[in-house]
Amino acid sequence: MALAPIPREKIPWYPTVQTDICTADQECINFCKNDVFEWDEENGHPIVKNPFNCVVGCSACAEICPAEAITFPTRDEMRAVVRKLRESQTQ
Repeated sequence: MALAPIPREKIPWYPTVQTDICTADQECINFCKNDVFEWDEENGHPIVKNPFNCVVGCSACAEICPAEAITFPTRDEMRAVVRKLRESQTQ
């Protein structure tokens, strides 16, 4: 029996912006074509507007961020989450 696909909304893969080290260059907003980010005019930094638009496994915005202000879950964290979700499907 094949397992059903895990709904995207259950997979916690999306960026976190560390606003205290962000240089406000907007590279992440300009780079990401999936509308994950939005510019917060009031506070002068990007925010994660649509986290589930982020492609699972993609961390390219973190790689291009010159301030290294964007982080993602680790591979081990993601494996544990997926394993737990898969286990819940078989119960």
